[in-house]
Amino acid sequence: MCNNFFSSLLNQLLIVILFFLFFAGTALTNQLDELMQKGGDYYRNGEYEKAIETYEEILNDDYEGTILYYNLANSYYRIGKLGYAILNYERALKLSPTDEDVKHNLAFANLSTIDRIQPLPKFFIFDIWEAVLSLFSVNGWSYFAYFLFIILLLFIAYYFFVKTIFQQKAILFSGLGVLLILALTVSLLVVKINRETTEKNGVIVVQSVTIKTSPDIKSTDTFVIHEGIKIKLEDKIDDWVKIRLADGKVGWLLAEKMEEI
Repeated sequence: MCNNFFSSLLNQLLIVILFFLFFAGTALTNQLDELMQKGGDYYRNGEYEKAIETYEEILNDDYEGTILYYNLANSYYRIGKLGYAILNYERALKLSPTDEDVKHNLAFANLSTIDRIQPLPKFFIFDIWEAVLSLFSVNGWSYFAYFLFIILLLFIAYYFFVKTIFQQKAILFSGLGVLLILALTVSLLVVKINRETTEKNGVIVVQSVTIKTSPDIKSTDTFVIHEGIKIKLEDKIDDWVKIRLADGKVGWLLAEKMEEI
């Protein structure tokens, strides 16, 4: 009798918790939709500063998304803050590497930068590798790997139900092909994860910054770069960040001059 009572009480409590989580999630979704709509209305009315405030409010609630970063970048571009525009286009592209609208607007914004930095030449095989790697985000490669794994399991299960040697051979070779693609996909996923955890990039968000030879305001000036330039972050000491440009130049700048993608 006692066990039945506690079991019934536990079930009722579980239902209440699920009910609360469902409506809390629905309320949060509705709130985000309302803020996105509000930001869109501000943008269409030419109130770009208010649109930025609205989108930043959403980011402060620990929500991120391709559309959010894309709209925020468009708003920053409209008020002439090129660095923050490119920063948010890059963040959107990081989430959705194949989004054509994001890539188009990012390329257009990059045309407005002052500096024309020529990347170091790469062997064509590395260019192909980079192109393949950039097809999906980490989540995209993960979903693709899961999909291939399920297909492989289906091939294995189906192998034991076919009755002819020909069908078994066909399934065997097909399964080996899927296994090979799965292994390549997992390799790409590992590389992608490693890059996102070890390699950091940023964007210059001030009009110009003088790069130093060492993390010291009194050190020698090496070169000047301007707003919107993408940089690779290699080290950090106190308020200073060591950066590398696409053309191989290195130096130090104050962290407040840039934002991490």
